[in-house]
Amino acid sequence: MEWSLKEDLRDCLVAAAPYGGPIALLKNNARKEKSPGVRPLLEIYSASGLLLASIPWKSGQLVQLGWTASEDLLCIQEDGTILVYNLFCEFKRHFSMGNEVLQNHVLEAKVFHTEYGTGVAILTGAHRFSLTTNIDDLKLRRMPEVPGLQKPPSCWAVLSQDRVTIILLAVGQDLYLLDNTSCSVVTPPGMSPSAGAYLQMAVSFNYRCLALFTDTGYIWMGLATLKEKLCEFNSSIRSPPKQMVWCMRPQSRQRAVVVAWDRQLMVVGNSTEFVLDEDSYLVPELDGVRILSRTSHEFLHEIPEASQEIFKIASMAPGALLLEAQKEYEKESQKADEYLREIKDQKLLPEAVSQCIEAAGYEHEPDTQKSLLRAASFGKCFIDKFPAESFVHMCQDLRVLNAIRDYQIGIPLTFTQYKRLTIEVLLDRLVLRRLYPLAIRICEYLRLSEIQGVSRILAHWACYKVRRQLGGWPSRSLGWGWGRSGWAVVLLEYEPRSGEQVPLLLKMKRSKLALSKAIESGDTDLVYTVVLLLKNELNRGTFFMTLQNQPVALSLYRQRIEGRVGALQNALDEYYKAKNEFAAKATEDQIKLLRLQRHLQEDFDKPYLDLSLHDTVSNLILDGHHKRAEQLYREFKIPDKRYWWLKISALANRGDWEEMEKFSKSKKSPIGYLPFVEISVKHHNRYEAKKYAPRVTPEQRVKAFVLVGDLDQAADAAIEHKNETEMNFVLSKCTASTDAAVAEKLNRARAQLLKK
Repeated sequence: MEWSLKEDLRDCLVAAAPYGGPIALLKNNARKEKSPGVRPLLEIYSASGLLLASIPWKSGQLVQLGWTASEDLLCIQEDGTILVYNLFCEFKRHFSMGNEVLQNHVLEAKVFHTEYGTGVAILTGAHRFSLTTNIDDLKLRRMPEVPGLQKPPSCWAVLSQDRVTIILLAVGQDLYLLDNTSCSVVTPPGMSPSAGAYLQMAVSFNYRCLALFTDTGYIWMGLATLKEKLCEFNSSIRSPPKQMVWCMRPQSRQRAVVVAWDRQLMVVGNSTEFVLDEDSYLVPELDGVRILSRTSHEFLHEIPEASQEIFKIASMAPGALLLEAQKEYEKESQKADEYLREIKDQKLLPEAVSQCIEAAGYEHEPDTQKSLLRAASFGKCFIDKFPAESFVHMCQDLRVLNAIRDYQIGIPLTFTQYKRLTIEVLLDRLVLRRLYPLAIRICEYLRLSEIQGVSRILAHWACYKVRRQLGGWPSRSLGWGWGRSGWAVVLLEYEPRSGEQVPLLLKMKRSKLALSKAIESGDTDLVYTVVLLLKNELNRGTFFMTLQNQPVALSLYRQRIEGRVGALQNALDEYYKAKNEFAAKATEDQIKLLRLQRHLQEDFDKPYLDLSLHDTVSNLILDGHHKRAEQLYREFKIPDKRYWWLKISALANRGDWEEMEKFSKSKKSPIGYLPFVEISVKHHNRYEAKKYAPRVTPEQRVKAFVLVGDLDQAADAAIEHKNETEMNFVLSKCTASTDAAVAEKLNRARAQLLKK
């Protein structure tokens, strides 16, 4: 392995994707509570240990990591929020597993794959199970309750039978099966009466087989339908294993389970034991088990029949004789003719050639592959009309496999996995890793069609280049300049600065969208600007209907009108008297700001000169220059409310949640604490938002608790206020499957309120 890990794998959260996929590690997660200053580090490696990306983990407490079928990383948090990242630790999206999981927290989680897609199963602190079978079409399912369950199950697994996803769990010596509607007690056939309590269970890669390990060291292996026992085994070890996984080839009669303790590996099925040099992590595969450690990455599998026949000692199989014949031929020995004649006399030469071709596919060493293919090529010269397709295709497949197995690429696919995955999916995975040149070379070598191969990959490459370019683009007006307004609006979604985004939307006559973006930014000046433009652009009725749908804009507009009416009488009297003084002061402040901005540019080599005062403050905070931002705030007397908005928005954009929390405690917030909740939720950090929700004013509690997903507390606040509108608001957020208790509580309270 190329990595230089200082930590033991047992101290990290580990997840490795199947089919030779990447490895994700979360370091320091176990020490987070002991050392609050040390952030956990999320790292993603290739299968050869080359670092692809890493980020400090700034969100909530992680319980489990897992990979989707399309090689996206799922980060499952304690509050039931699941964050999705790509191979390069770039955030893609997030979703929640429901309010019940949020309220009771996640004890354990498992990521699984079925024909429906990638699913997630959750065990909550209330000892209930929730799952979804497809995270791309999220439908949450709450599994039936296990009667009398007062503690977490000792082990559990997700099964897929007849296109139905079910959960098998163990409590002591009892096994329970949870399907869509019921909980039933099951007993595996042929289970020893003295087996003891279940400690571990494992499901095979294809969900067809199940293994159970008990506290007496007894291992039961059978079909996952629990209708047939395959075999049983008594080990001498009673301690619970770290991992237990199946190791079997597709369509093979041999079935084995690999059981791992600290530094011992036992293969149950042929009673083989291995002593490991260091802590390891097992990754089940379609045709074997990958074994990860700090220094190595190995593959344990059943030797295919073709390889056994050729390489076992004193083998007289036709493939073995053909291999010997070819070696003797290279030595110019007459024994080559003897071996060849023996195969031909038995009329087994076609079988010998096919055996050598097949065995070459299962070998990982290029020298052994070449030796077997030379033997096959030698043998087929003596066969009339031997179909060459199998030989040619194997040469092509092995060349592709050897290329992706190189440590710099790091995708150690076996031939069996490669055939199941297909070349199209492999090319997609190379594109995901941004290995465009290699993907194109493979397409050209295999002579794939343009649409399927090179053209498609070049399109992905072009999109990636455009996204990178737009990542640092100073203005998103490119599409508008080319007359593509629809594209320009899409491009503007990549613009993080509202001060740049909103004016361009106004220029493109997208005023309503500009108003929404201005409100999201929290910049009252931007909101006022858009509102005034809308007032001039729309007729009176449409204008007020638009504001009616945007309560924040309506409130700001009302405040502005009220303030103007109140100040109108004094303004006329004071205008002429103060005109020259105001003008001089404005000029003085402008000169002072320009002078300070020039100093900033010299100090930080940043183009602050062309920015407004508010943009300057925001950018200073984004760049971590808090003292200079504070200097501007004091010197130009920025209103406290405006400054707090600017600072918390910038800190959230920067992802500096610790600094935001310090700032919130520095003194009483002039804007209240609801903006802290809203901005944290907007940046997908409910963990932080939950800290501020209890600090909001009583009038804002319902909204705050709804934002953080705590509908139970939101309901309590609405009931305490005896406010029917708030109750209806919380009810509108409830779902029948997960929030039935909350909805019932609200309906009771509302009924009592109506009686009065």
